[in-house]
Amino acid sequence: MLIEIGIDEFISKKPEFNLLIDARSPKEFAESHIAQSQNFYALNDAQHQEVGTLYKQISRNDAKALGAQYICQNVALHIQEIYKNYKIGSKIGIYCAKGGLRSSSIALILSNIGYQVYRLIGGYKSYRFFAISYLENLPHKNFIVLGGNTGCGKSELLQDLPNAIDLEKMANHLGSTFGSIKGEQPNQKEFQNRLVEIFSTTDVNAYIFIEGESVRMGKVMLPSKLHDAMKESFRVEITAPLSQRVERILKDYYAITPDFFYSSMETITPYIKKSSKEEAIIAYEKGDLASVAEILLVDYYDVVYKKPKRVDRVIENDEHTQTIEVLKALHVSFKSCAYDSASD
Repeated sequence: MLIEIGIDEFISKKPEFNLLIDARSPKEFAESHIAQSQNFYALNDAQHQEVGTLYKQISRNDAKALGAQYICQNVALHIQEIYKNYKIGSKIGIYCAKGGLRSSSIALILSNIGYQVYRLIGGYKSYRFFAISYLENLPHKNFIVLGGNTGCGKSELLQDLPNAIDLEKMANHLGSTFGSIKGEQPNQKEFQNRLVEIFSTTDVNAYIFIEGESVRMGKVMLPSKLHDAMKESFRVEITAPLSQRVERILKDYYAITPDFFYSSMETITPYIKKSSKEEAIIAYEKGDLASVAEILLVDYYDVVYKKPKRVDRVIENDEHTQTIEVLKALHVSFKSCAYDSASD
């Protein structure tokens, strides 16, 4: 069975798919893709480039013939893995760049074997239009925003809270000069896709715990609709003893390389006292990372932290479990108020 469906139906059926196939090249897939998809490519990177060049510069028919040869070779290998892991009759969603030859070729073969195949009309391009539109008109407006100085434990709290979205984890960035310590970030397209995936599967009316962030997180940007909604939401300022804050960020600082450290210190030069910068560098070269962390927290992070004009509640996070219970109780009270308002 092979059915071609539009983006709205494709999104609604996505949870039913036993397998979601991205038929584009590995390079295209690595750049960005629909969440949960697996890359069973019709053409690998070199083949995709070769066929594309042939199509544009010499002959469309020659390009199609060559592409068909490569697709048959690749699908022969992919079928072994698909058949091994997904029984005949499984539901498979599939897409390529624009809903063309790559996805249709694989879809036809899989459907003839006996799989239920749903091919996305317009391919990944149509999904990107959907994603951008979704974020520009984000329906979620109920947020409980956690703010606070670096190291106060907001990320850890989000891991243990219901209805929580961890933007820093999705962006793979800590939202500061040293934020890229986690490694390579997703590009803007992939970050948007991750946002769409989690928001589209979260109740529109639910109250969502989220960390207060700037519009820019490293090299990615938050959607303006989301950022505006966060600014208008209930704000909880999290505080914590300095000793605990130092302990928390040390977990990340142990992974700092000398190049990363010195480069970051140069970046923050305009925002930190010369004496504090020199003191931090001396401590780093002695291997005293705890002192480095404390200096940076007190003389840099706390100095540049922009506390919001409105804070609705302050919670001291000196005991994680207790803080979680306080925040959960707050969440319950918001849900109750929302239910009462809906009942009136």
